[in-house]
Amino acid sequence: MNTEKRLYRSRSNRTVAGVCAGIAEYFGWDPTLVRIAWIVLTFFGGSGILIYGILWLVVPEAR
Repeated sequence: MNTEKRLYRSRSNRTVAGVCAGIAEYFGWDPTLVRIAWIVLTFFGGSGILIYGILWLVVPEAR
């Protein structure tokens, strides 16, 4: 079987739109660590908000 690994926004483990939880599921990480990284990016330069918004629009929601 050739299963292709894809990035999706999480439906079950979401706080806002499921982007951080989706990234964590894709890489096998803890969602809390991804959320902390997003907060750090947001406070240091504001790029976290922009990246999150783009990913919210681009990454499809899990089925």
